[in-house]
Amino acid sequence: MVSQILYSKRFGPYFIEPIVAGLDSNNEPYINVMDLIGAPVLTDDFVVAGTSSQNLYGMAEALYRKNLNSEELFETISQALLASIDRDALAGWGAIVYVITPEGVTIRELKARQD
Repeated sequence: MVSQILYSKRFGPYFIEPIVAGLDSNNEPYINVMDLIGAPVLTDDFVVAGTSSQNLYGMAEALYRKNLNSEELFETISQALLASIDRDALAGWGAIVYVITPEGVTIRELKARQD
C-alpha cells in the first residue's frame, strides 16, 4: 500500500524513504525500504535510509550478523547509528531504536552530539 501511494505521486513526490518493519505470521522478521517513488527493496538482513544512509550501510554491514538476540541487536543498531550520525553534518541529536520481538516492542532513545 505504501509503495502504491508513493508511486501515485511520482511526478510530485513525497520526499521520504519509508522503512516498513515487523513480524510475519511465523514470527519471522519482515523489513522493506522504498525510495521516494515507491520502488521496494526486500531483504532478510537489514535496510538503511535517510541522509546518513551511505555511512549507515557501511557500519551495518560491518557490525551485523545473523541470529542476534534483542540486546545484541540493540547494541549493533546503536553503534551503527551513532557512528553514522557523527559523520554526517545534516544528522544528529540522536535516534530512537525500536526492537520488535514476538513478546513486544522495546523503544529506547539514543543521544548523540548536540551541535
